[in-house]
Amino acid sequence: MEISVSERPAVEAASKLATRLRDAVRRRGSASLAVSGGGTAPPMFEALLDFDVPWNDVAVWQVDERVAPDGDDARNANQLTGLAERCRVHAMPVTAADLRAAARRYAAGLPDRFDVVHLGVGDDGHTASWPPGRPAIPTSDRPVELVDEFNGLPRMTLTQPVVGAARARVVLATGERKRPMIERWLLGDDDLPITRVRRSDTWVYLDAAAAPDAPLH
Repeated sequence: MEISVSERPAVEAASKLATRLRDAVRRRGSASLAVSGGGTAPPMFEALLDFDVPWNDVAVWQVDERVAPDGDDARNANQLTGLAERCRVHAMPVTAADLRAAARRYAAGLPDRFDVVHLGVGDDGHTASWPPGRPAIPTSDRPVELVDEFNGLPRMTLTQPVVGAARARVVLATGERKRPMIERWLLGDDDLPITRVRRSDTWVYLDAAAAPDAPLH
């Protein structure tokens, strides 16, 4: 795992994503990206659109989504408008009448292996929609899992085997409220969902407020 602390972590994270996407297209003719939501995601997406990326050969999936109507303020999909104008975006089908069947269909359409997965870190140490205290969610043998309720709403989420199989992971976290969880994660606290993220081929981008006094590599 490589950790970067800077004044512009969203731009650095976007630069890493752009590099991985360009490399995937050069090597394999196409690129696959899975993205999370949250407060840190929009500036990263905005920065990503400023980089030279062969968007016609890129496809984007969601790491997780809240079960809410289209256009609802809670939906992560609202943050993907700019990306959807450049490339194909596969939104999680959280408005389907049969969510379990919809999750299976979404799983069937995933790439064999993502080129890169973007993740955030919650104030409680969650990532994707892996709730603290419920290890069966990330470790499920299903690629896409349903969460009956997490912070007020049901969710749909990729599971740890899918995230761990990606060729690379980019984690972005900012703000002082994230610092305790970042420190516990880097120390290997198994109680935190973020600790289930594979460390190899993972790049972490933090601002000074989120970074522990002595980041561990």
